[in-house]
Amino acid sequence: MMDLHCHVDLYPDHQEVLNDIKSSNYYVLSVTTVPSAFEGTVQLTSGIKHCKTALGLHPQLAHLRKNELALFDKLVDRTRYIGEIGLDGSKGYADYFDDQLEVFTHILKKCEGFDDKILTIHSLNATGEVLLKLRQHPEAGIPILHWFLGTKKQVLEAVELGCFFSIGPAMLTSARAKKVISWIPQDRILLETDGPFAKVAGNILFPSSVGTVTEYLAEIWCKNKASIIEQLSANLRCLTSVK
Repeated sequence: MMDLHCHVDLYPDHQEVLNDIKSSNYYVLSVTTVPSAFEGTVQLTSGIKHCKTALGLHPQLAHLRKNELALFDKLVDRTRYIGEIGLDGSKGYADYFDDQLEVFTHILKKCEGFDDKILTIHSLNATGEVLLKLRQHPEAGIPILHWFLGTKKQVLEAVELGCFFSIGPAMLTSARAKKVISWIPQDRILLETDGPFAKVAGNILFPSSVGTVTEYLAEIWCKNKASIIEQLSANLRCLTSVK
C-alpha cells in the first residue's frame, strides 16, 4: 500500500504523521512545494526507508519562488522523485500562468537529462496545458497526475502519454471525481492523501487513511479487497521499476 502524494513537512504535528508512516509501513512519497524545503524534509523523514522525498516547486508558488530554480538544478540529482510540480489555472493564479509555464518547462527540460525521474503533477484547471507540456517533453520521466479532474478524452490522452493517476479519500466526496476514477484503467491507479490539505469530514488525512479508497475500488471493480491491494501493489512496482 502507498501514499504517493503527502506533504509530510506541512503537517501541524510532524510526530503524528511520522508515527502514522512508521506504523502503516506504507510506501510514502513526501512531496515538497519549494526546493528550499527539500533538505529539511529529507532530514525530517530520515531513517524511514519506505518514505521518499520529492523535489518540487508548486505552481501556486511559481511567481514567488521561481528564483529557486537554480537551487532545484543543484538538488535534482539527489532524488528520483520530482513534485509537486505542474500548472494551476484557477482564479487567483491564472494571472501568473506565464511564470508557471516558465517553471514547469524548466523542470521538465532538466528532468530530460535523467532516465529515471518520477513526477507528481498538479493540473487543476490546466489539464490541457499540462498534457501538452508532457507531450512536448516525453523524456522527462513517468508522470503521476495527482487528483486529476480531466475529461474522459483527457484521461485517454494521459494514458497514451504513459501517465499514472493518484487518487485519494477526499476525491470520493465528489461525484465528478468519482466519474473520473471510473474512466482510469485499473493498471494506472495509485493512492494518495494530499494531506494535510485534503480533509474528509473536516479531519486531516494521514497515509493510513487510503484504506477507504481500496474499499471503494473493490466496490466499483467488483473485486475483493485482497485483489485490489495486489493490483495497486503491482502498479507501484511497475512505476518504480521502469527506467
